[in-house]
Amino acid sequence: MASQATPISRIAIIGAGQVGTIAAHSLIISSVVTELLIVDVNRDLRDSQVFGLRDVSYCCNSQTQVRVATHQEARESEIVVITAGSKYHYRGETSVEYIYQKASIIRSIIGEMKPFKSDTILLVVANPVDLLTCLAYELSGLPASQVIGSGTFLDSLRVQNLLAQEIEIAPPSIGLYIVGVHGDPVIAWSGITIDGVPMNELFRTNTVEYEKLTQEGIKGLQMMPWFKGSTPLGIGSAISSICSSIMRDQRNIRSICFFQPEWGTCFSMPAVLGRAGIVKRADLPLDSTEKMALEKSAKELKATLEKMSDG
Repeated sequence: MASQATPISRIAIIGAGQVGTIAAHSLIISSVVTELLIVDVNRDLRDSQVFGLRDVSYCCNSQTQVRVATHQEARESEIVVITAGSKYHYRGETSVEYIYQKASIIRSIIGEMKPFKSDTILLVVANPVDLLTCLAYELSGLPASQVIGSGTFLDSLRVQNLLAQEIEIAPPSIGLYIVGVHGDPVIAWSGITIDGVPMNELFRTNTVEYEKLTQEGIKGLQMMPWFKGSTPLGIGSAISSICSSIMRDQRNIRSICFFQPEWGTCFSMPAVLGRAGIVKRADLPLDSTEKMALEKSAKELKATLEKMSDG
């Protein structure tokens, strides 16, 4: 009896730099899809990265095949990951130059790929991620639930691990989310849970130095881009985790960037991720201070978007 062919599933990565390549490496090892497409305008870089990634696939006996692709081929994928332009703003670029340069990259990429397959999920990793996710949503023609950004997912994991070390609890047991605009986030300390139970019901929370943990998390986030130019290892692995949640319909809660209709802009909030993208938004209680900080950063982002539209 002939065996049934494995259904083809694809993820396309736009950008063959450090972040895109490490994300591809992680996806290959976990065999999330049957095909991984690599797209980059620099063909020499693209081809050399694909050559190396194929070695990874052979060595770990992965079920994922890697190949070069065009933008037009990429648009037929289940997930399109945009990592092109994912380096942080540092060393000499003005904010205006930086934002317009990255916006131009996103416009060009999406313009090359439209129209997308109706159920494609668009994952934006390039920075500034909230602003570019908004732009991708406006340009792509896809539903809001299918256009997401990596947002504060990795930031949340970093601080979650710092808290886990402080209170000596396994990190997966801790429900901690950083929300709002990436780069100016709000750590929702008031909503922390341990296996679903509010932390203040289980521990004496006044023994936890929240401000110290906040500063440690921010320091780590700022140091890596300055000395390395990007944070490829962490964000590459985070991309793989997000893609796995979607492709395997795992319904995990992730703090990711998506369109917030009440604000008219995109920023990070906890959401349930599945094969359709954003399955539903997860409720997260915030205290008055956290709400004010979230409102401030959301308004500033909205103002930046309006300036770009006017310009």
